[in-house]
Amino acid sequence: MIFIIMGMALVTMIPRFLPAFVVDRWTFPAWVSRWLNAIPYAALGALIFPGITTVIEGEPHVGLIAGGVGVVLAFFRVHTIVTVVVAIGTVYVLTIG
Repeated sequence: MIFIIMGMALVTMIPRFLPAFVVDRWTFPAWVSRWLNAIPYAALGALIFPGITTVIEGEPHVGLIAGGVGVVLAFFRVHTIVTVVVAIGTVYVLTIG
């Protein structure tokens, strides 16, 4: 049983640690580097957008408006904590009214 657990841990660790050791040795073309740099934003968007549309059941416009406020604040490079607090406040204000 312990060998199965150790094997699963090893199989999981290899794909996670390998890029950390390999990325310094390889040079990618500029378009590949741009594409790789965009992956975190795409993943973040894929995780956040479904939550935005389901903030309040049956009222996706509330989350979309708050998400829009967050996008505008982020565009102007407002601090992340301020952006999150203002977006939450927007949801609060829209649900009170």
